Parts: sequence; C-alpha cells; structure tokens
Amino acid sequence: MKLIFIRHGDPDYEKDSLTEKGWREAEILAERVAKWDIKQIYCSPLGRAQDTCSVSLKKTGREAITCDWLKEFYYRIWDEQEQQWTIAWDFYPKDFNYRDDLHDKDMWAYSDIMASGDIAKHAKEVYEGFDALLEKHGYKRNDRNFYDVIEHNDDNIVFFCHFGVTALILGHLIGVAAPSIWQGMMMAPTSITVLGSEERIPGQASFRVQTFADSRHLLEAGEPVSQSGYFTELFEG
Repeated sequence: MKLIFIRHGDPDYEKDSLTEKGWREAEILAERVAKWDIKQIYCSPLGRAQDTCSVSLKKTGREAITCDWLKEFYYRIWDEQEQQWTIAWDFYPKDFNYRDDLHDKDMWAYSDIMASGDIAKHAKEVYEGFDALLEKHGYKRNDRNFYDVIEHNDDNIVFFCHFGVTALILGHLIGVAAPSIWQGMMMAPTSITVLGSEERIPGQASFRVQTFADSRHLLEAGEPVSQSGYFTELFEG
C-alpha cells in the first residue's frame, strides 16, 4: 500500500481558500495526480484543502471522502514563556530544542505545555480516525505500534490535507514525536509525501517514507514553490 499526503495550495487563511498562486499550483498538481492509479481520495473539511482537491477531482472525474479528523491540527496550548495561547506546532527553537519531553515519541503529548491544550486527546482522535481508515483498507494497527496485514494490497490512497496534521500522522506511522517533525521539517503547498508499507515478514507491515515534500511538479512547470509556513528563503535547484 502507498499513502500519499498532499498539502493544500498556497493559502488565503482569511478566506480559508487559495490565493491566485494557490489555484495555479492546484492546476499544476492536478496534471500530476491525473497520472496516478488511485484507489481512494480523502480530504480535510477545510476550504483550502477542499479547493485544492476539487481541481484534481475535476481533472480525474473522481470523488473524495471528507474526513473531519483530517482538518488542520490547530489546537492551542498555553506558552508560559510568551504568556499567550499559540498553535501546538508553532514553537520558537528556544522553547523546543532543550525540552527532552517534546522529543519523546510516547510522552510528548502529555508534557505540561501540551497538556494545557489537551493535545493528547486531540492527537488520539486523529490517530483513531486514521487507523480505522487503514483497517478498512486491510491494515490493522496492533499493540506493538505496527500493522497486521488483514488483506495485502498495492493500493494508492491519497489524502488532501495540511502540514500540521500530516506531520502528526507521520509521527504515528514511523515512531517519531510530532513536534520533531513540526519543528524540523517543512512541507510546501501542494508538496507530496509518500509512505509505502514494507511487509518483509508476511502478515506484518510498517510504513516508511519514500518521498518527503516533493514539489517537482511546480518546478517543472516554472511555478515558484511557496514559502508559506517556512521562515527562510527556499532553495529551488
């Protein structure tokens, strides 16, 4: 099985839609998506993801299933140092790098700062929604944090969603604390992240990243990669 995560196009957050550039990105993306053999498409309920997805649906003649748990992971926490509420993944390095608890794959959501926003509860909602979906596709998570193969398949499952929730799911799949991905990696708008199920032992599957935040469809079309969500200049080579 392949899991394909696509971040929405360049966002107009005020309208919860896309900028003019974002719509161009979505059109370019759709040309790439149309070449894929897709089993099912799932989408966040938020406007910017729905709009991005709609262009690919029109191009492919397919339909998408909307999942509420795929919405952006926008839950807020109380930042004691800054004395303000902030999105759970919007840290400064000075508030993150020195905290071992935020790097712990099992305990990060129970750290004091995350507990202020009940993040463990909200993360569990995403994990349970995602795992229930995978089980429908033949892969059931077990108590050892990998997946029992109920029915092997080579299906391509596509998710149109957001950086924050994708990073959360990636952490769940590969055993990494979500804040390490939130703080250490960047997914540009319409970038594509692919994980494949490795089944080296019959009946057992784990997921491994094949491609992370691939934006080559934009570069090949001459469309600059958006810097949205990134705080330095991009390298486009």
